[in-house]
Amino acid sequence: MVLQAVADPIRWAVLATLAQSPRCVCRLQDQIPIAGNLLSYHLKVLREAGLVTTSRRGRWVDYALAHDAPERMRAALPGAQVAVSA
Repeated sequence: MVLQAVADPIRWAVLATLAQSPRCVCRLQDQIPIAGNLLSYHLKVLREAGLVTTSRRGRWVDYALAHDAPERMRAALPGAQVAVSA
C-alpha cells in the first residue's frame, strides 16, 4: 500500500510539502495547484496508507506527515534514497 501511495507525483509532492511542516488544505492547495476534489482524493489515499495524519482546528483540517512515514517509506523502498523526512 505504501508503494502505491508514494508512486504518484502529486502524492509525493504532498508528502514533501508536509515534511517541511503541517498544513491545512488551503495552504496545500496554494502549493500544489490541482483541483480541490483531486487534492482531497490524494490526501485520502495518503491517510489510508498511514503516511499522513489529520487534526481538526475549528472548521479547518490540518494534515501532517505521520511520525513513522519516513521509516515506512524506506522499508518499502529498500536501497532507495528517501528524501522525505520529519
